[in-house]
Amino acid sequence: MNLLFANDRRGTYPPSWYAETTPPLPPFAPLDGDRRADICIVGGGYTGLSAALHLAEAGRDVVLVEAHRVGFGASGRNGGQVGSGQRLHQDTLERMLGDGPATRLWHLAEDARTLVSDLIARHDIACDLRPGIVYAECTARGTREAHAYAEKLRSDYDYDLLEPLTRDALQAIVGAPCYRGGVLDWGGSHLNPLAYALGLARAAERAGATIHEATLVERVDAGAVVVTDRGRIIADRVILAANGYLGGLERHVAARVMPINNYMVATEPLGERAASVLARDVAVADSRFVVNYFRLSPDGRLLFGGGESYGYRFPEDIRALVRKPLLKVFPQLSDVALTHAWGGTLAITRSRLPCLATPAPGIFSASGFSGHGVAMATLAGRVLAEAAQGDSTDFETFARIPSRPFPGGGAFRAPLLALAMAWYALRDTAGI
Repeated sequence: MNLLFANDRRGTYPPSWYAETTPPLPPFAPLDGDRRADICIVGGGYTGLSAALHLAEAGRDVVLVEAHRVGFGASGRNGGQVGSGQRLHQDTLERMLGDGPATRLWHLAEDARTLVSDLIARHDIACDLRPGIVYAECTARGTREAHAYAEKLRSDYDYDLLEPLTRDALQAIVGAPCYRGGVLDWGGSHLNPLAYALGLARAAERAGATIHEATLVERVDAGAVVVTDRGRIIADRVILAANGYLGGLERHVAARVMPINNYMVATEPLGERAASVLARDVAVADSRFVVNYFRLSPDGRLLFGGGESYGYRFPEDIRALVRKPLLKVFPQLSDVALTHAWGGTLAITRSRLPCLATPAPGIFSASGFSGHGVAMATLAGRVLAEAAQGDSTDFETFARIPSRPFPGGGAFRAPLLALAMAWYALRDTAGI
């Protein structure tokens, strides 16, 4: 089964609130026969679109191919949070990699966040960018640790944009009795993820990149030849930017990057009740292993993400799946209708850090952003563009991170992960 087509109709965006409210781009024509290019990019999400934009601005002949529509995958379906730092805390990175590499990864993450805001400003991308992400803790211990981590970032990394929140301070912002405190990151931000992806695509095309939608890549042959169902692209370099949809295109990378499914809903407009859910226009992510994340839309809906699955198929009733964690966080919304429900496929690594690799001569790959992809995938596109042109400085910083394959191979790694997730779910329920 091809994950690209397991849950979605070809060339059609999912029935999300984003797809319903974001003005679409006219379709890009499919590839028609063979052609040459300096660089061929496989995948039209943030990574591929950012790479295409940066390469086109550098004067390269770049062709991007996408099986569906640009922004079709996780890039157009996610929670829209542009967080600070890497997916792992800096103290964890220091223990794992040493102070020097950990510091370099921190600065790259800051570059990623700045890059997103700069691209939005430079290319006039209308995607409702707003400041502020609350990280809500479910336990008193977690709150103490979050406050200590805020102090560490201030003292060791000169980052003073984290505002510690007591339980009362947090609940003055988030009307959810389950949280015990947390921090408010004023350096983080949130946006409409599909509008951002479409803005990158528009900017890349204007810069001179060629984009082909409805073009399925079947394999990449030796010599950087990309074989599609519409023809071949003979390139000097290939960038693989398919993330959770990489599948059999590159098995060495796919063994280290696992696709998982995550789900979101949108409520009906909450009207005056919106302020009792979120008193500020900030996004929220909590500390559960399967993270709940949410924010308000410009028209006053709660956009809420929660629940994961590890097979190919989405559940038949996404609304019912996500309603459970939503009502645990906001029991006062039991009478509110859910007007939209959708799923998406992202990709994780064992380390929860991106997997950047050169699986074959002339082939560059980036994937496995582990829920931190708005900023990091955008940065990865720039890093891949630099590497494809001979500057591998930042690429090597990521490539040196140990990236172990998931145990069990293709047949068993998803069930093993599901067992692990079930254990963490029990732990969350117990409040440990």
